[in-house]
Amino acid sequence: MERAVPMVPDDPVRLTELTSCGGCAAKWGAALLGELVAAARTTGDDGLLVGLAPSDDAAVVRLTDQVALVTTTDFFPPLVDDPADFGAIAAANACSDIFAMGADVLVALNVAAFPETLPTRVIQAIFRAAAEVVAEAGGVIAGGHTIRSPEPIFGLAVQGVVVPGEQFVKAGARPGDALVLSKPLGTGLALASGDPQLIGTATDAMRQLNRSAAALLRQHRRSVHAVTDVTGFGLLGHGWEMAERSGAHLAFDGGSLPLIDGVRHVAESGVRTGGDARNRDYVAGHVVLETDSSALAAVAFDPQTSGGLLAAVDPALVEQLAPAGFAHVGQVHGGTAAVTLR
Repeated sequence: MERAVPMVPDDPVRLTELTSCGGCAAKWGAALLGELVAAARTTGDDGLLVGLAPSDDAAVVRLTDQVALVTTTDFFPPLVDDPADFGAIAAANACSDIFAMGADVLVALNVAAFPETLPTRVIQAIFRAAAEVVAEAGGVIAGGHTIRSPEPIFGLAVQGVVVPGEQFVKAGARPGDALVLSKPLGTGLALASGDPQLIGTATDAMRQLNRSAAALLRQHRRSVHAVTDVTGFGLLGHGWEMAERSGAHLAFDGGSLPLIDGVRHVAESGVRTGGDARNRDYVAGHVVLETDSSALAAVAFDPQTSGGLLAAVDPALVEQLAPAGFAHVGQVHGGTAAVTLR
């Protein structure tokens, strides 16, 4: 998909100057979030196939024997200055939860909060780019809600559909499975680098939908055992969620991790994001770092925005997934739930 026409270079509005923390790095820390979500859990009914016990990338509710509704919401402050890029990234990120569940995107609603002083054309550019990405994802923007806020925030509530029982979930990884990842890592570090070229490369990656990657996984549904998307908790945080739900040991090969070009140098220079420490705290006692590279560890803890799909699949499927951008990044072993970066 081609980018929308960017704002003129001398435009005085710089979205990232209006916020203290942008993208998925603005998420609550996973440990505290778990405590907050626990208060919202209810018993529900038989129609709730995936809810908060345990939580997953989206909720799934059975409507009929052939149709289940998949629903999610995701929003955050700006992480880039260009409004079209911000809208597109926010939309791709929200749709990713639907794809991570193995569902088709159907409809989306804008979730927006903007300062009254923000020029109308800026907000229009955000909305327009988001609508284009949702259309590319196979859905349509059908409404939304906008409020006044001193800090801009934008995202989407997205609904999709899947055949009941065919949804992907984080649980189910089996000993012997291969771990594959559909996008390169390092968006948080790239944005923190201040390097315009690196930021542009990361922006292109974040705008990319996971639609084709998810479609290929669905074609081989019986060989796909667990799926999640890698966002604010980083590769190791989301890997730990898959390991815990599956009762398995996930081992990542640091040398096989796909990285955004230039990100490793940024990590080696000592750059870290605010989410790095929160992600390390979240998995403390569950993740073992066997690598000597602090840079690779930093990338693996780096909070991602609109990251790739992480899947545990039959090893025979790895080569067939390569055309959709999947890289073989590790293996699943038996034993106590844990994550290792080697």
